[in-house]
Amino acid sequence: MQPVVRTPLREQIRQALLDGLINGRWGPGDRIVERQVAAEAGVSQAPVREALRELAALRLIEFSPNKGARVRRLTHADLREVYVVRAGLEETAVRLRRPPVAALRAHLERLHEAAGGSVSDQVRHGVAFHREIVRAAGNEVLLSVWESLGVEVWTHLSIRLLRTDALDNAADHEPLLAAFERDDPGAGVMLRDHVLAYAEPGPHL
Repeated sequence: MQPVVRTPLREQIRQALLDGLINGRWGPGDRIVERQVAAEAGVSQAPVREALRELAALRLIEFSPNKGARVRRLTHADLREVYVVRAGLEETAVRLRRPPVAALRAHLERLHEAAGGSVSDQVRHGVAFHREIVRAAGNEVLLSVWESLGVEVWTHLSIRLLRTDALDNAADHEPLLAAFERDDPGAGVMLRDHVLAYAEPGPHL
């Protein structure tokens, strides 16, 4: 039997809050009431507070004196700041080690299959493609920093809050895969430009 892995309560609450941000339960400027969230989840306010602090670190919410937590009003400048850092990390990952082409092709196939389907599926498989690149670098610090950016969450929020079009972006990843297949020395720069394009208005995920 596989050992049972219990997700820490804080992480469960954090995911529930993220789901609420993604599905529109809370919009820009809305207050997130600790006591209400705790009551709905049947927990104390402590793990809710911890989860909110993590979301504040991601710059998704902000705390105001005597007003508690509110969803930040995000701008294209906020989005670009995140993607500038992300682009640099992914370019560094490629310089450290070439990612496994077979694994990337598998992720891209799933992304093609998700085309025309739910935005969530497209986002999940698109992020998985990029996570494979970062993980392949074999640098745990690099991977940890990349994960800390909340890439999947920011992608969802950019689509919903900043009205970035959600279209099939599988074709955008084909040139990247081709560059890795031929071991193109310019693949890192190509990847960086690809990621930065996400922060611009247009059909990107």
